[in-house]
Amino acid sequence: MTKEIDRQIELLCSKNNDEAYQALKTLEEASEQTKRVYPYMNRFVEMMDHANSYVRSRGLLLIASNAKWDVDFKIDEVFDDYLKHVTDAKPITARQCIKSLPTIALHKPYLVEDIVIALEKADVSAYPDSMRSLIDQDIRKALSELRAGKG
Repeated sequence: MTKEIDRQIELLCSKNNDEAYQALKTLEEASEQTKRVYPYMNRFVEMMDHANSYVRSRGLLLIASNAKWDVDFKIDEVFDDYLKHVTDAKPITARQCIKSLPTIALHKPYLVEDIVIALEKADVSAYPDSMRSLIDQDIRKALSELRAGKG
């Protein structure tokens, strides 16, 4: 199993986006079931700063997927950097970050206040109109979930 996880981790940064996306989905599923992906958390944290926005998104999503296993508080250590992606340069990455926040909050409820503040302060004016409305909608949905205790 570890060799398969290693292989999927390597594929996350593949130039073949279909292959990388499949690796993401496989690792998200594994993270739902077991803590075997959690030891790679540092790798996911590194991915948050990658030049490629797809890689950044994958890192953000896998960090959130492993929040329930984060007994070492690795997410807490990088959470300010994580929240910066609420207004990532690429709107798709911002959307993925925003959508992942209720998952983190579910397993780390003490971060809810910081999440709410980041979402309420998010300046989405730099995004094109077509994306701005979607990001605003994502923010409203995340805030609603957080306030309802679903995250």
